[in-house]
Amino acid sequence: MSETQNGEVFEAIKVHNFSEKILEQSIHFHVMKLSGGFFLWVGSSPDSMPLSTLVMGDPSNTAANSLAQRLAKKTKKQVYVSYSLPMTDNNFSLLVEKRIKKELELLPEHF
Repeated sequence: MSETQNGEVFEAIKVHNFSEKILEQSIHFHVMKLSGGFFLWVGSSPDSMPLSTLVMGDPSNTAANSLAQRLAKKTKKQVYVSYSLPMTDNNFSLLVEKRIKKELELLPEHF
């Protein structure tokens, strides 16, 4: 659905949710498709999705920024990421990213 205002077309925000069990942990993904980009939330509980997000934060936690950069490069869109998972294992993070990319390939219209 789109809306026209002053001759400009604005796309409605579209929401897409998916989940996956990764290394015995249920991981939930929430995508909000925006005009020209998307917001991606990744967490272990669908009820823990933040009502607000930290735009500028702890520079030592680079997971969200790194993931956003790689997804932006792949999609050629502006990407915002909220990564609400503990950084305990690099292999785990790679599996999470692999699952996101799989969803992106299967359902690109949601990103």
